[in-house]
Order: sequence, then structure tokens, then C-alpha cells
Amino acid sequence: MSGHLPPKSSVKRWLQTTNHKDIGVLYLVTALFFLVFGGVLALLMRLQLWTPGPTLFGGLAYNQAVTAHGLLMVFWFISPFGFGFANYFVPLQIGAKDLSFPRLNALSYWLYLFSGLLFGVSFFQGSTFAGGWTMYAPLNVPTFFPNEALGATTAVLALLLFVTSITVSSVNFLTSMYRERAEDLRMRDIPLFSLSINLTVWMMLFAFAALLAALVILTSDHLLGTTYFNFQVTDSGSILSGTGNEGASMLWSHLFWFFGHPEVYIVFFPALGIMAEVFQTFTGRRIVGRKWFILAMVLVALQSFVVWMHHMFLTGINLETKTVFMATTIGISLPFDLMVFALIYTMIKGKVRFKTPFLFALGALILFIIGGITGVFLGAVVLDYQFRGTYWVVAHFHYVMVGGATAMFGGLYYWYPKITGKMYNETLGKLHFAGYFVGFNLLYFPMFIAWETPRRVFDYSAGMTIWHQMATVGGFLLAASFLVMFYNLFKSYFHGEEAGDQPWKYVSSAEWAVSSPPPLDNFPGLPSYASGKLSFKDPKDVEGAHAGHGGATAADGGAAAEASATAEAETSTGTPSKIRAVTARATGGVPATAHEHESDHADHASYWPLMIAFGGFLTLLGFAGYQGGELLGLPSHLIALLQGGSVPKLPYLLLTVVGATTTMGSLVGMTRESFAAPEDAISERWPFENVEKMKLGMWTFLASDIVLFGAFIGSYLFTRVANGWQDWHHMIPEAHVSLPGLINTYLLLTSSFAVVLAMVAARRESKRGVVAALFVTFTLGIGFLVNKGLEWAHLFNLHEGAFAGGWEFSTNIASSTFYLTTGLHAAHVIIGLIVCAWLFARTMGGAYMGDEKPIEYFGLYWHLVDIVWLFLFPLFYIL
Repeated sequence: MSGHLPPKSSVKRWLQTTNHKDIGVLYLVTALFFLVFGGVLALLMRLQLWTPGPTLFGGLAYNQAVTAHGLLMVFWFISPFGFGFANYFVPLQIGAKDLSFPRLNALSYWLYLFSGLLFGVSFFQGSTFAGGWTMYAPLNVPTFFPNEALGATTAVLALLLFVTSITVSSVNFLTSMYRERAEDLRMRDIPLFSLSINLTVWMMLFAFAALLAALVILTSDHLLGTTYFNFQVTDSGSILSGTGNEGASMLWSHLFWFFGHPEVYIVFFPALGIMAEVFQTFTGRRIVGRKWFILAMVLVALQSFVVWMHHMFLTGINLETKTVFMATTIGISLPFDLMVFALIYTMIKGKVRFKTPFLFALGALILFIIGGITGVFLGAVVLDYQFRGTYWVVAHFHYVMVGGATAMFGGLYYWYPKITGKMYNETLGKLHFAGYFVGFNLLYFPMFIAWETPRRVFDYSAGMTIWHQMATVGGFLLAASFLVMFYNLFKSYFHGEEAGDQPWKYVSSAEWAVSSPPPLDNFPGLPSYASGKLSFKDPKDVEGAHAGHGGATAADGGAAAEASATAEAETSTGTPSKIRAVTARATGGVPATAHEHESDHADHASYWPLMIAFGGFLTLLGFAGYQGGELLGLPSHLIALLQGGSVPKLPYLLLTVVGATTTMGSLVGMTRESFAAPEDAISERWPFENVEKMKLGMWTFLASDIVLFGAFIGSYLFTRVANGWQDWHHMIPEAHVSLPGLINTYLLLTSSFAVVLAMVAARRESKRGVVAALFVTFTLGIGFLVNKGLEWAHLFNLHEGAFAGGWEFSTNIASSTFYLTTGLHAAHVIIGLIVCAWLFARTMGGAYMGDEKPIEYFGLYWHLVDIVWLFLFPLFYIL
């Protein structure tokens, strides 16, 4: 299904494209849609808050609006908006033809889109999630909203699909940035925007893995009836022993905020990179103290994982621990101070031109300074006791997060000429900024004054009415400014002036060395910095000098054709004249055009990513019908809405089956598709010169998977300590013995040895040896699952003492942790067996003789699965 891309005017192109620039545009447009979605909810909230008490909404409806607004803005708008720019410009800036895995890039977008659509569906299932965007336990489980659990479950599953998209994207970006850079382009020399994305993706890889663990556990509470986040309280407010997990609230807080605070920097770092690019361009000089600016970003990225507990100062954590996290919280502000002063000093040393992109970047800096100063109050334990749960937090949070979005809007104006080839209206751009900046401050600064207003409720003291009314006026002014932006960008696209290749003076990154918009494969030759500045090499000369690099296996799953040797790069030191000169030399004096070579490249198109994501959407929508193990039917009013009449209820089981079949069939189709992924012979690959692209991608994925299992194991340990380490044994039946676990340990260890034998046999070109070793691996894996299934069946059907009804998912917290953690591991075993069966079938057809790499990549995954079991066995069977 790979082939020629249709023109951009064709809908078909946007459904099948894998080109990074097209995917970037899709991200940007979709993120702006969710901005409007969340913004409308925010305006409804502000109308509700015009006066105290219920007016437009009741309590549940208002909580839904608040929750949905937060989730949409944090997850479906601001992070994807930044990664729309990353998709479009990081390959251009680092000298790559595309990202390493183009189809995975498309898949990440479609998963993102369908996750947002799935969240939208939850509004039509009675009620969407209403427990706040932080989803604190026990407000996040069905017992909190027994009649509204269906929509809430769908919302949780939508987040699960979104995090899957993030994981796919993270693996892709990290692999690309370490494998696809132009010749002699060192990591420390790439543009600050691309460097900020690199650090952002590292944070995403680990932070979102922790969120994925939390969401899987929460999904299990919704669908299977586990009791991780369930507990009951007495009339006096104390936790009732034996009614669920006594550490539920703290467990969720730790998991969520281990993700949540790095998420602040995940949002802000792309904005920071945009600010740096814009400041350099519109001051006419390089960022002052660039190497210290980079070091500060690295320090913030590392420190972001050791400050999460300042969100939990109101909990029962001891004072000593709170003091440590107060110090780390205040300490993380120091690198930010350095970056702020670097930006300010760059303005002082340069000659500022107040164009629309710079106005937004400067506005973002001002808003972030205010957000940072007000955040110091929340980092102090004593002050946090007063401010936590009030509108002070609301105002601070928006000054930081929307401060980042402000810079991204500046990036939209900055790169709009490059993306579209047209120049926006500067007057309307400045009008947008004026309305935006005034509206934002009128909306949120009064909240500092009315800080005693409690969050997430519409009742407040009558004396604060004037401040809330000012905020409402500011909200509508902010919304009106976006009407100006949309009108400006839409009209300019069709009637704007031609922007030219370099609409700005003093640009220094490689995206400005090509036409506007860039050609399909970005550059007229192979970018290189071997001479100390950006130049282009003839691909034919390079291919001749590096014979044997073509014909590689497709990096994201199929058989590749001859690899194209086109790439793109960026310099942080080159001048505009140098870039123009080198562009002219590489194209014979004629600038590369946007449509050059569009018809010469076959592998920019595939429908399979769209189909996989659509299948995932249907599968999770079907899963939503399982509540505590019971299968529901589709709500009749939803069916009537979709089909225009009274229709009998359809089972969610049908959606699950159709979705799973679509996903599996599409995955098989993608693996069988011929698709050439970009891999240039002269790319700069430090520090992974000797690591193949697929291996690096697998390593990156497994790093995320380690955090996932680590979060599950940590959750078990935390929960056991909270419920009493020795008391835990009273919740486990005597029939739960160690023998099944011991047998499974031997089975998995032996299977790992068999995978190694398969690799050796493939290297020796012994088809019989590879077939035998893979067969043994598969058989031992099946044995593991059968043994596990028999063990579970026995425990489910116990009839002894306190467990006369069996030891099931919902029996107690001990059974919940056992089944879910070992079940997650079993799911990994099943995935591994599917891959093993695929390798076995390919080997029977003669594949892998003399090429053990695919078996090695599978082995990396399988060995990790086995190592994880070595931790699970003693924890759940011995201790």
C-alpha cells in the first residue's frame, strides 16, 4: 500500500501520508481543534462563575466541564501542538530526510486523533469523567459515580490510547535524533529548538511510562473490579480497614505526579526552544551563554523527576521528606533563572525587531516569570498549606502552562511562512497579540487577588464577585483574539503575499535553506557540516563511496526497497548569506522548489497506520462496556443519535471483536508492506555509531517498558507497606503456593537460552537450527501461559475459609496486585509469542539465513520479559 503521495489538495494524501511535514501539519491542525473544544468549555465555566452559585450548570455538569477542559488542554492541545512543530522542523534542522520510522510517526498521530475522538464519545455516554483532571483516588473509580461509570471509563481508555501514541512518538524521535543527523553535526550544535525536543522526549519516555502504569491500573479498577484505588471512610473521615487499598489515595498521587511535574517541563521545553529560536532571529545575535543555556535545560530535565512530592505537602508525608522536596523544588528554579537571564541579555546585546513572533515570545517570557515567582510560594511547605486547593494554584498553573502555549503561538507565526509559503498579515498578528496578552492577564491575574476561592466549585464569597467578573471578561477577550488569529492565517493561506525562502533576517537553522514550503525530501542533496558550514553532497557520489548501505530492511516493519540517501540539517552558527550561497550551489543557482521530486519517491504513503489506530479506537470503545467484569450494551440514545432512530442495543463485545480484528490484520499488513525508511550512509550517529537503527529503537522502547514494570512493582511494594507487610499474608489463601511460579521461572529461563541458540543458528545459516530453536521458545512460552492459566483457575475456584467465594480480582488488594501485575507480564509473553510465531513462519520461508538481526531484536524483548519475571517470582511467591 506504500506508493506515490497524492497532491495536498486531495483528502487521500492526508489519510495515507507518512511524511514528517504532513504529519506535523496534521498535529498542528488537530491540536488547534482541541484548543477550541477545551476553550469553549472554559468559556462556559467562566459564565457559570459570573455570580456565585449554580446558574448554567449543576454540580456534576460543572465538574465534567472543569475536568474535560483540563484534560483536553493538558493532553490533547498543548503537548501535541508543540510536537506538531517538532514533527515538521526537527528533521529539517538535524539534516534528516524524515524521522527514522515514518509509518510509526503516522501511527502516533492517528492514535492521538482517535484518542481525542474517544474522549469526545464519552460525552454521549451519560457523563464523561468528572473527578478532576488530576483524577485523584477514590474520585477516579466507578464507586464515586455509579450511574455515570460508562463515560468515565471511556475517558480513561482515551487517555490510555493517548499515552500509547506518546510512547510510539518518543521512541521514533530519540532514534531519529541519534541516527539521522547530518554529517559532522554534533548533538551540542543542533538548534536549540531541536535540542529542547530531544530533552523533552527523554522526559516523555519515562514520565509517560509512569502515567501508563497508573492508567492501566485505573482501567483494571474500572473493567475488572480490582481494588487498587478503592477504599471507604468512616463518618469521622478515617479509612475503614479491609475495604480496599488503604494506600489508594497516596498511591495514585505518587504515580500521577511522578508523571505530572515532568509534564510541566514537557510542555514548556518546546516553547523554550521556540523562544530561543525567535529571540536569536529577531535580535540578530546568538543566544548569550548558549552552552550554559543547554546545561541549564539538561539540569531541569534531570531535576524534574525529583520534585513531584511538593504536590503532596497536604498529605501525611513526614516533615523531613517534605523539607527535602521543598529544597529540590526551589533548587529547580535556579537553572530556569539562568535561562531567563540569557534570554534577557540576548535582547540587551542585540537589536530587537518587534514582529509578531517576537512579541509572543517576549510575552511568554513575561508570563513565565510571573508563573515562576508565584510557584515559589507553593514550593514552601508552610505557604502551600494555605494556597493548595485555591485559585492561587489555578492562576500559577495557567501562567506557566499557557505561558508555554504563548511561545508556541509565536512559533506558529514564525514558521507559518515556511509551512505555507505565504506571509501572514503583520497588523492582524499584532492585534492578536494585544488582545491575547491583555485578555490573558485580565483573566488570570485577578485570581491571585481572589485566591481564597476554592478550586473546582462555583460557590465563592460575594466579595470576590468583581474579580471573577473581570476574569470572565478577560476570558472572552482572550477567545476573541483567537478569532483574529484564525481569520489572519486562513485568509493569508489563500490570499497572502509570497513569503520567499527566507522571510526573516538573521535566521541560522537549515529549514531556511530550502524553499517555502520545503520539497518532499527536504534538501537538494545530502547535508554535511564536514567543511564547518552547511553544504550539500551529491547523493550519487556518496552512494558510490558507501556501497552496500542500500537495501536495508524497513525500519518500521516491512521489506525495504533501495534506501534513498537524502537528508537535511541545520547550523547554529551559519549566516543567512552562507545558507543562500550553499543553497544556490547545491541547486545550480535555482532554489529547490516545493514540488521538486514529488513524483520520484514511492515510500511516503501507507494506510496501515490509520487502520491500526482505528482498530484500537474500536477495541477500547468496546472495552468501555465492561464494568467490573459485566458486559453492557450500547446506550440506546447513542445508537439513536448515530443512526437516526430507535435501534436495539448492540453489545460492546461486537466492537471489541471488530476492533481487535482490524488492529491485528492491519499490523500484519504493515509488516508485509514494502516500505523504504530513510537511512543515510554519512549521517552523524554519535554516541550510537555501532548500534543499528532498529536496535536503538528497541532499546528505547524497552527503557520505557522497564519504567512501566518498575511502576507496577513499586505500586505493589507501596501498597503492601501501606496495608502492613506481615498482615498481607492474611489476605492470601494457603492454596497460593510457590510451585507454579518456580516451574514458570524454569520455563522462561530455558526459553531465553533457546532464543540465543536461534541467533547462533541464523548466523551459521542453519535453517533447521533456527526453526528448532524458535519452536522450543514458542513451546516453552505456551507452557508458561498454560501453567499460569491453570494456577489462576485454581485460585478463582477456591472454596476454603475466608475465600469460600474464590480468590478473584476484586477479593482484596492482595489478589488485585497479584493478578494485575502478573497479568501484565503474561500479556508481554503473549505479544512475544505472536512475534515468535511470525519469525518462525518467515524462517520456514527461508528468511534470516545469515541475518540474525531480527531474531536479536526479538531476543532483547524476550530477555527483558524473562528478567522481569525474576523480580515478580520472589515478590509474589516467596516473600
